[in-house]
Amino acid sequence: MSGTRRLAARLLIMLMLCLSAAGCRQRANQIDEKGGFVMSDSSDCLPNITLIDQHGQKISLSSLKGKPVLFDFIYTTCPGPCLLLTSRMKAIAIQLGPALGKEARIVSITVDPEHDHPQQLRAYAKEFGADVEGWSFLTGPPKQIDEVMARFNLFRRREGYGTVDHVLEFFLVGANGHALLEYIGDKAAPNRVADDLERAAEGESVTSREGTTSAAL
Repeated sequence: MSGTRRLAARLLIMLMLCLSAAGCRQRANQIDEKGGFVMSDSSDCLPNITLIDQHGQKISLSSLKGKPVLFDFIYTTCPGPCLLLTSRMKAIAIQLGPALGKEARIVSITVDPEHDHPQQLRAYAKEFGADVEGWSFLTGPPKQIDEVMARFNLFRRREGYGTVDHVLEFFLVGANGHALLEYIGDKAAPNRVADDLERAAEGESVTSREGTTSAAL
């Protein structure tokens, strides 16, 4: 990561933590002490929608069924929070080791498809050492991005000065395409999330762990 981005990330750590404490989308008060809570929405989060990865290859989300998937939403020109989120995903990928790609996947979808094309996503992934097997950075037509985000009860929004509103949550989707857990903030330790992914890959329950709280989207 470049020195400028590292500095920006450090400067915005407290901002991200404050946002988490205040309650992103006003649900942080329902998060358990381990940083996640159960999702009860029945939407199929792996629909038959085709997006494009960082290498210019088409990927249908429905083709990802059969393995649990960890989703996050970022954009490459983000000044800080997305950098922290991608760093957390990288830590989770390290925890997964060879299981990434074989037993589980990570998918990062841009919320700024007007700017983020495969070239930008590939450069972003390489900067983080995240251009690896099992981790896809996806873009596509804005309408399709919006449709995918709606499955997670998210929407894209630009501030008046042009920046894109951040999505601080990330999501564990089961092999059947239905969301299992939502994570937010610094409480979601990478080893816990990696363990959830591995448990989901083995067909074990990750929604009945001690401390979780049911919450609808």
